[in-house]
Amino acid sequence: MRDCSSPSKSVANIGHIGLFCKFYYLSGTIFNSLTQMKLSAREIAEHLKGDIIGNPDVQVSSPARIEYGKEGNICFLANLKYEKYLYTTGASIVLINRTFTPREPVKATLIAVDDAYQAVADLLEHFSSLKRSRKKGGWIANCLRFNSIKGRVGRGTYIGEFTVIERKARVGRDCQIYPNVYIGRNVIIGDNVTIYPGVKIYRDCVIGNNCILHSGCVIGADGFGFAPRGDGSYKKIQQTGNVVIEDDVEIGANSCIDRATMGSTIIHKGVKLDDLVMIAHNVEIGAHTVMAAMCGVAGSTHIGEYCVFGGQCGIGGHIKIADHTTFAAKTGLMKDWTTPGQSLMGYPAMTYMQYMRAYSAFKKSGDAAHD
Repeated sequence: MRDCSSPSKSVANIGHIGLFCKFYYLSGTIFNSLTQMKLSAREIAEHLKGDIIGNPDVQVSSPARIEYGKEGNICFLANLKYEKYLYTTGASIVLINRTFTPREPVKATLIAVDDAYQAVADLLEHFSSLKRSRKKGGWIANCLRFNSIKGRVGRGTYIGEFTVIERKARVGRDCQIYPNVYIGRNVIIGDNVTIYPGVKIYRDCVIGNNCILHSGCVIGADGFGFAPRGDGSYKKIQQTGNVVIEDDVEIGANSCIDRATMGSTIIHKGVKLDDLVMIAHNVEIGAHTVMAAMCGVAGSTHIGEYCVFGGQCGIGGHIKIADHTTFAAKTGLMKDWTTPGQSLMGYPAMTYMQYMRAYSAFKKSGDAAHD
């Protein structure tokens, strides 16, 4: 089970909370749209390669949070803070880690897996694949639906109404492009890309395969570049570069990735950005880095691979961040961080242990002054 006593683990808890919300929300979407499709503990255990403790024939038709579980629900326990609900939940099935041993009798059937958190993600993906209905109708047919299609579109791609694809743009195969999307001149989009309503992709940008762009995100707007004049006004610096997004990247709603002044702003493979994230011009984000909502990264900063950012982090410009660095929420970094694998906290950023010692001294000084 995960310990949340350090920022690297508490930041990971962001994912737990998000998955709890998604798990609960899906009870009214995926499962209900499957007309109450039922799955047995045996079927779920086979899919997850888990071990059943209890009745293998018990069936479930919807998910729920463990504290609200009822008969016919499946829940999961991945954080020991919620262990008390395991003994009171009315759910029919609960996913647990193999390393976990209940301290009291449990009414529900248990399925023990290597990682309950990952198992839930796999299970949701399985249900989603059963439920998912891809939009049909080739882009040629949809040209009659108030679209402006001037670029090349691959076979099997759906394009919703009021979408604009400019000249010399190329869209790959089996993409899902929802209504009111703008794809600029010379944009290249790979295969199996999902672009939700209202996304805007400016000229010359590149989107890799299997990417997901959520509603309202803007790719390739001008970077924030202005030269001060002697009279106190500013002259705009033309942003001549582009944005390159590699394969398997997901960009959250209303996030913005600015084009480079020269060259490219680069989002490497597997990066996941939450909603309302701002990535400035010429930033490079390393593979499989994840960033929670409302983070901002200033221009020309290079972020390493496998980094984790809690919400509302602020990163200064023209700095480098080592691989596997973890940022607790609201951390602010203004200089290079070259040591990989450390957990940072506070503003200005310091290591977790430094921050806790400094906070302890700060708190004691306040208590002393009050006395």
